[in-house]
Amino acid sequence: MIKQILFAVALVITLGIFAWTMRNIFYYFRFTKKLPLNNIPARLRETFSVAIAQTKIFRHPVMGFLHALVFWGFMVILFGSIEMVFDGLAGIERAFGSLGVVYDVLIATGDIFAAIITLAILVFLFRRLFMKVKRFYGPEMKAVSKADANLALSFILILMITLLGMNTFYLILAHNEGHEIVGVYPVSSHLADLFASMNDESIWFWHEFNWWSHILLIFAFANMLPYSKHFHVFMSVPNVFVSRISPLGYVDNMESITKEVKLMLDPSTAFAASTEAPAKFGVSDANDVSWVNYMNALSCTECGRCTAVCPANITGKLLSPRKIMMDLRARMKEKGPGLVRNGESYDDGKSLIGNYISEEELWACTLCNACAQECPVNINQPSIILDMRRYLVLEKSAAPSGLNTVFTNIENNGAPWQFSPHDRMRWADELYLNQL
Repeated sequence: MIKQILFAVALVITLGIFAWTMRNIFYYFRFTKKLPLNNIPARLRETFSVAIAQTKIFRHPVMGFLHALVFWGFMVILFGSIEMVFDGLAGIERAFGSLGVVYDVLIATGDIFAAIITLAILVFLFRRLFMKVKRFYGPEMKAVSKADANLALSFILILMITLLGMNTFYLILAHNEGHEIVGVYPVSSHLADLFASMNDESIWFWHEFNWWSHILLIFAFANMLPYSKHFHVFMSVPNVFVSRISPLGYVDNMESITKEVKLMLDPSTAFAASTEAPAKFGVSDANDVSWVNYMNALSCTECGRCTAVCPANITGKLLSPRKIMMDLRARMKEKGPGLVRNGESYDDGKSLIGNYISEEELWACTLCNACAQECPVNINQPSIILDMRRYLVLEKSAAPSGLNTVFTNIENNGAPWQFSPHDRMRWADELYLNQL
């Protein structure tokens, strides 16, 4: 009974802290721009392909396969974690054992995946600690980012070790007490042979130690993730669902501009006085982005695959697509509390452009969409970059000199070139004379 009370208290505290954290994070969505979702069947197909089947991660075959195994393993092990919650509240052991063959398959798969994930995490830690993988580094990757990754991987490693330990000592305990063993344990059954000679008190202690360590680590890990780059554990699947499904090279028109053009082309409204306040063009701060852009930022794993393929970054320019997402997330975290307290009119004297992202970074982008193509969770970095450029051009008239020349020529000559419309066909005069 005491165990049940302690477990219930731990569960309530965990859920309370998690709910409070999620409320604070998701409340910021209220200050982002609306963006409707369409074509739900296509989104479901994309979610299965990219998020569940992990197809994009296989661009790096070896490490991608290991990452996919970790993801699939967690999906299976989640079943056992849910069962532990029922066990803890009810004070029983293996609450879902009545599922029979289905239970045996799920538990056996989870037991195997626990060993696989343990090996995979050791490989990941080795790469981060001892191998100089280029995409793990960069000006935006501070010491805290590296420590965050190592801490999360260490958490996962201990979770898998305690899961195998719990299963191992459960098998020994059930055998010694003559109880029926519920479930199948391909890996733990071999580990049990190594500890079978221990006395009953030690076996009981290590079973309880591993059980409590595993479930409390799950509770702690769940509440650590929202403050970590590993928040993608929760966000990646929904982010893929809401991600862009139109071709990557397609550029969305600005509705406000389209509306103005249509009004000017309509003789009945061309000279009518507008009573609406002019809308802001583009993005200058975190609360100007769409809610999908903000979800993209929350889902960024900081893996660096986007920056590694960025032609601007490769050629030594300042742009790093990963930094763009990290900056958006950091800026919303900074400004969000003030928006909650004071409303949308809140201004702290800072902005995303200037204080976090420089104009040089934005204009270095070629809009090739290599970053969006490579991102394993379908983040669309170019859409934010384009919107910030639109702000610079339409609100600040701060385009580079080359673009300003093009704009001036289009305005004066109806074409990007510095020639009068009357002179456009002069290049053909010589051709005509040669035919005479």
